[in-house]
Amino acid sequence: MSSSEKRMQDLLYILVKPLVNHPEEIDITPIDQGNTVLLEIRVSPDDMGKVIGKGGRRAEAIRTIMKAQASRLGRRVMVDIVG
Repeated sequence: MSSSEKRMQDLLYILVKPLVNHPEEIDITPIDQGNTVLLEIRVSPDDMGKVIGKGGRRAEAIRTIMKAQASRLGRRVMVDIVG
């Protein structure tokens, strides 16, 4: 795992941890796809709605922040919330 992947993974964890009731169940899997990093995040089924938010607003906000960070690192990122 490259340092940029690790930094993006750490930022995603920092963003998601306060939203959930079971932070010990947060699992972030980075998948390198060339210049793009796919970050798959798994949380407790009870916390899915909290991470996605009403109408997907929180998920979109998380993706926007992650895209800004990836841009600063010269990479692309996709965040996928997996059930």
